[in-house]
Amino acid sequence: MDRLIYTAMTGAKQSMLRQDTLSHNLANANTTGFRADTTAHRAVPIRGVGEGTRIFAIESTPGTDFSPGPIQQTGRNLDVAINGKGFFAVQALDGSEAYTRAGSFHLDENGNLLLHGRHAVMGDGGPLNIPADSRVAIADDGTVSAIPETGGLNAVTVVGRIKLVNPDEADMVKGLDGLFRTRSGEAPAFDEYVRVGAGSVEGSNVNVVEAMVGIIAVARQFEMQMKMLSVAEADSRSSAQLLNINS
Repeated sequence: MDRLIYTAMTGAKQSMLRQDTLSHNLANANTTGFRADTTAHRAVPIRGVGEGTRIFAIESTPGTDFSPGPIQQTGRNLDVAINGKGFFAVQALDGSEAYTRAGSFHLDENGNLLLHGRHAVMGDGGPLNIPADSRVAIADDGTVSAIPETGGLNAVTVVGRIKLVNPDEADMVKGLDGLFRTRSGEAPAFDEYVRVGAGSVEGSNVNVVEAMVGIIAVARQFEMQMKMLSVAEADSRSSAQLLNINS
């Protein structure tokens, strides 16, 4: 009886946590460069008092699905998609270097090249800054050029090169801000072989149908676990009545 109660109780709680993960993935089905979180379910025995009858069910998010998302053509010169494996390097809010597959960049009033309006895009010499009154062109190796819109139209200036990295995906951890970092905290080196395509962005790799089916399945699992608790309660009540009769 004790085992049934603890298994059902913890299973119901962890089902709610898995529902949160699936809902988070589904909410980001249209987020540029988003990588879906993966979940795993396992049983964990309890140590200490009651260890012989109590087992917890645990739901965790052990990693990230790094499968590629669909490439969407936008024609916008500040939209960039990575071809194959690799990441863009950006500056996190705490000043550290972080990594993302999202390549929909913007310029602020000071000419800083930003992601999501707050993360500076890192170049080979630090954050990239574009001269005023210039049009941006990004080559397939990440080189950023500024083409003046007035005056000498042929005076193209190479601003820098977007830092493109390709660390081992197993070494990458997603933070609460949605950006990736290495487990060691060390910044990976520039990778000369990573290539990008301008005028396009990579979409989310969330499979909407699978996410919806998963949410429905988790809801049914939760209902089953609650029914198990009801059965345990009914059995306990019946046992108490039998003990009262026999006494």
